[in-house]
Amino acid sequence: MTMQRTRLTLNQLEETLLITLWAKALDSKLRVPMLGDTRSAEIADRIDYDFDTLKIKAALTYETALRSKKLDDAVRSFTAAHPDAVVLDLGCGLDPRMVRCRPTAGIDWYDVDFPEVVALRPQFLPEPSHLVGADVTTTDWLAGIPGDRPAMIVAEGLIPFLPGSSFQVLTHALTTHFGTGEIALNGYTRFAAWAMKYHPTIKALGITAAAGFDDPREPESWGAGLTLIDEDFLTRAPEVADWPQPLRGLTRTMSRSTALSRQGARILRYRF
Repeated sequence: MTMQRTRLTLNQLEETLLITLWAKALDSKLRVPMLGDTRSAEIADRIDYDFDTLKIKAALTYETALRSKKLDDAVRSFTAAHPDAVVLDLGCGLDPRMVRCRPTAGIDWYDVDFPEVVALRPQFLPEPSHLVGADVTTTDWLAGIPGDRPAMIVAEGLIPFLPGSSFQVLTHALTTHFGTGEIALNGYTRFAAWAMKYHPTIKALGITAAAGFDDPREPESWGAGLTLIDEDFLTRAPEVADWPQPLRGLTRTMSRSTALSRQGARILRYRF
């Protein structure tokens, strides 16, 4: 029996969710997966789309899977310590993070993305998270989320697509609304964010990336009450030992330099 595949109607910005979805699907098929997200592979199989047009290289597959693993670990750690927490996955796309993290019954999980994107999630991800259809450059959607509990806020691959100072404004609104919690994100330097627009997968979709920030302590100056907990360089992660050559050797060479490691990929965690 032939599987019925779904053709998605997305604009260019929304279509970027397919990049991370496909990278995680490719990782799940590796001999030694970093993330092992078979659900992403199942979702991709159900979508009528030529994923080969995204031109995803091995480096992006490994990096995307490892950064998701690190962010998942941050969520699990926080929710284990705060079993009544609220989790916000900002720019969730079709990522099954809740499936991977398996939150306990006391956790309220909110998946946040454009209305057109979250409308797709029940079709592919029937798990009962709270779906919030919103443009995260606005903040009025926060009014419907309880703010009297600790919050774990995840932003994967989101910052470069937010124009101007909108991420700073969003961060201030989040920390004001919740009062206590953590923010975990993959941090792009200014150069990395600028270079993204020349990456084949971004260039093919016609997306112009916005700015990042170099100093991991810069967000502490945004007036949002943030304190840096950790800057975790993926170049120095033990999982790199399972990457193929020459990617493993190149990554290990980069790991010797903090400046080069920042241009690669890093997971930043802040408390507020």
